[in-house]
Amino acid sequence: MTMNSRTWAGILALSLILMFPVLAAASVEYAPKRVGVLSDDPGHRSGLDQARADDGGVETELNGHGHAGPNLGEILPLWACLPFAFMLLSIAFLPLVASEFWHHHFGKISAFWAACLGIPFLIVFKGAALYEILHIILADYIPFILLLWGLYTVSGGILLRGRLRGTPLVNSLILITGAALASWMGTTGAAMLLIRPFMRANDYRKNKTFMIVFFIFLVANIGGSLTPLGDPPLFLGFLHGVDFFWTFNLAPHMLLAGGMLIVIYFILDSHYYRKEGASPPKEESGESLRLEGAHNFIFLGGIIGAVLASGIFDWGTVNTFGVHRGAQDWARDFFLILMGGLSLITTPMKIHEDNNFTWFPMVEVACLFIGIFITMIPCLLILKAGPGGGMAFLIASVKEPVHYFWVTGALSSFLDNAPTYLTFFNTALGTFYPGMPESGAVALFIKEHEIYLKAISSAAVFFGACSYIGNAPNFMVRSIAEEAGINMPSFFGYIVKYSLVFLLPVFMIVTLVFFWE
Repeated sequence: MTMNSRTWAGILALSLILMFPVLAAASVEYAPKRVGVLSDDPGHRSGLDQARADDGGVETELNGHGHAGPNLGEILPLWACLPFAFMLLSIAFLPLVASEFWHHHFGKISAFWAACLGIPFLIVFKGAALYEILHIILADYIPFILLLWGLYTVSGGILLRGRLRGTPLVNSLILITGAALASWMGTTGAAMLLIRPFMRANDYRKNKTFMIVFFIFLVANIGGSLTPLGDPPLFLGFLHGVDFFWTFNLAPHMLLAGGMLIVIYFILDSHYYRKEGASPPKEESGESLRLEGAHNFIFLGGIIGAVLASGIFDWGTVNTFGVHRGAQDWARDFFLILMGGLSLITTPMKIHEDNNFTWFPMVEVACLFIGIFITMIPCLLILKAGPGGGMAFLIASVKEPVHYFWVTGALSSFLDNAPTYLTFFNTALGTFYPGMPESGAVALFIKEHEIYLKAISSAAVFFGACSYIGNAPNFMVRSIAEEAGINMPSFFGYIVKYSLVFLLPVFMIVTLVFFWE
């Protein structure tokens, strides 16, 4: 199946014609609110800035990012999220119905949906739209990709030689180890470090798909619950006054959810192990284990340290194309490039070759996620607008801990879990302590209504496992596994066959034990 440039141009033009009236209708609301209008309405602040603002402070920037103007989240209709929905549908169905076409053109498809949102968005909202696009690229997409690239590159230089036999017990121990590491080196770091040894240990097994899925469940998501280093939402909570070690209070939630999933995994793996009559190749079964490229752990530690330092230090801001970012954030990004570059220079090429290291998974993730990030802009703006946006009906219905757990979780499954966490974190603060400065409000929130913070925090981390785009490493793990020849489920196949079957019952039990009142 081939498509020439005229076909692509025609489809894009038709999509723009269909999308333009949606945003143009929103411009009727936008027109009276000229750029430069200031507001002290808390609804005009993003979740992050509303949390930072002191009581009575007048917001002088759009979403606090250095661009004066109205809050587009209060203006945009829910229909503006259609390109994001179609982007997800493309990821879900095109690999199934047109696999060869998808394999050769996924970058163009991602750019296509980004253009369907970006071009009408720029035409209608002009400078405000340009700012939002630049902001999500500079402040979100580039750090996201650089962190993945750094961890993928460094972990690709660490090779575990010898035969680690993937029995049900050994596999379960690897998953438990990965989940424990995830809280201290981040879910992305733990996933990139262990996914290749995990796959190599099971290369003689026939049924491997469920193994990778449970790896995503436990190592790439639920394991990152115990410290702010584990997952971005918890790190943001730390930056907003939640004590570093408070997240240890999520240990019962993590142990219950993770324990149930480990038991389920062990039962499944034992069943398939017996069914397959599996045994490793005899010539390899006695080969001793040894680690090569161990110096890359220095670079791995440097990456983790840089991420932590960027959240602790404040070196002022740098204005880049109108987007204000912390100087420490730029320093972190350049340091990630340095760590990855040093790893490539100092690691023998044979280690990468024996690790089956290729750049395709990184290219695939980079191409697809630029489309996801850009088409996600209206969704995030509407969510951040809180009661003033198109999701006001949803946010207004969130009152009890069980509501916070499921609504935060449902949105974290498909949207960026960091702004989702902040939105409901600030919703709870505004509900219980309206007008109070953040420092005092957070302390009282933890003391008097801790169950709400537990619901928000655990949901933002746990539910990231529900889809390939719920958390940073999910799609990367899937891409690495497919590159290694493992048949992974489609986007919706993952949700229907695994998330709904295994995660949903586990989360229901977590709800009954901890949040049902």
